[in-house]
Amino acid sequence: MATPSLQDGIDNAGSPIALLWKPGAAPWTPEVVEREYAGWRREQAAWHEGVALLNLSHHMYDLWIEGPDATRLLADHGANNFEKFAVGQAKQYVPVTKDGNIVTDGILAREAENRYLLSGIPAAQHWVQYHAEKGGYDVSFVTDPSSAYRRGGGDPVLFRYQVQGPFAQDLVERAFGGPLPETKFFHSTPVALDGRRFRALRHGMAGQAGFEFIGPWEHAAPVHEAFIEAGEPLGLVQVGALAYTTPNVESGWIPSPVPAIYSDPDLLEYRKHLPLYGIEGQRPLNGSYFSTDIEDYYCSPYELGYGRMISFNHDFLGRDALAKAKDAVRRTKVTLLFDAGDVLDVIGRGRDPGFRLTYARHRVESATGLVGVTMQTASIDPVGTLLSLALVDKEYAEPGTQVRVVWGEHPGSGTDPEADLGFPRVRATVHPVPFNLHARTLYRRNA
Repeated sequence: MATPSLQDGIDNAGSPIALLWKPGAAPWTPEVVEREYAGWRREQAAWHEGVALLNLSHHMYDLWIEGPDATRLLADHGANNFEKFAVGQAKQYVPVTKDGNIVTDGILAREAENRYLLSGIPAAQHWVQYHAEKGGYDVSFVTDPSSAYRRGGGDPVLFRYQVQGPFAQDLVERAFGGPLPETKFFHSTPVALDGRRFRALRHGMAGQAGFEFIGPWEHAAPVHEAFIEAGEPLGLVQVGALAYTTPNVESGWIPSPVPAIYSDPDLLEYRKHLPLYGIEGQRPLNGSYFSTDIEDYYCSPYELGYGRMISFNHDFLGRDALAKAKDAVRRTKVTLLFDAGDVLDVIGRGRDPGFRLTYARHRVESATGLVGVTMQTASIDPVGTLLSLALVDKEYAEPGTQVRVVWGEHPGSGTDPEADLGFPRVRATVHPVPFNLHARTLYRRNA
């Protein structure tokens, strides 16, 4: 029996929205890693006040791209600048459709002249590999799915450990016997620990100081133990799956926007190529914002804050559309700070709401109606309330603007998208992106 495709799922459901709309869907959290080690509140505090250790080894989907056409393939289907892409450097890869909407980003690292590693959720990887095969590019691929989808179980190819927080540099110096070489943001440097060689990527998740250490899985356990031992006198806290999902809300990265692939007739072949039981067919939509048109959920890279990454110095799929859209962007990314009292009353029902995480698309309203939509909302204990990353109309993006978030789950098809369903409103104040001051002012100062 043939494996059902994404297009099969759409046809059987009746529409992309009918396939993806799942009210009350449980939010994704990383696989395999413990949900909590010291408690999510203490774990969040660690990267603000001390030092935290995050295990990123299990939830990344890795695609190695190698061959004479590797750079041409990625440049033909990515809006990034490839003229100044050094070996050892990483970029947030921005692939778009011909209409200029994002497919979903990923982290692209250049490992050698003709070898790259694209990591993250697999939507961008699927896009690149499909176009390579369709276009006859001279490249080869090696894949390593996330631990939840690795056939037959087994270990990852790579370990990824992130050391983050004000004491991160102290921990690194204790572990390595001294400071690491000065490294630019999103660049890596080779390191060795007790004879084990791997790489240190200058990176952080909430704007705090930090490194991401990446190396062969055979070294995973001893490297992890070395970090634990070095961090013990500094009060190192391991971060579990719950807290791990939240620092990007402070640093301003919106994970997993809806891939803009569901409606274009020219992408029918691509939808038939994709499996139904993959990220594109299974990542749910829910929340108080509902539309029967999947294109209402598409995002421009400009809306997501990726304008500075777009380079028009080469031809690429979607270039003309992005050039036209540059000066006509309607929405912009903001942080919403939820009113703590409303969170207590509406979300906590008069009690401590505890840990809250949702990727729901909730309506953001002003006195005149809909002005935006949330993309991810999470409890941030050091802030004392919930934060949300949202896309709002530009006239409501000024810091200090007051809006309301409609807290509820629209049932989906069969109910008017604009129906007043009696959902409560949570007051919120617009803040800049990134919300974290360090991330906003100093994060990329040495990029």
